[in-house]
Amino acid sequence: MSVLIVLIIASLTVASGFLIAFLWSVRNGQYDDDYSPSVRMLFDDETPEINSKVNS
Repeated sequence: MSVLIVLIIASLTVASGFLIAFLWSVRNGQYDDDYSPSVRMLFDDETPEINSKVNS
């Protein structure tokens, strides 16, 4: 039974570490993308090789 308590404490420690790392990265702007949405419509969708061979 004591192993179960140790595993619960260990899993809560790891989970809180990941939560702190995620919150730190969000606050530091890791997920901010100001460039891509404004130019996304300028990029053409690439046609796969399979479609070009079938149409030929």
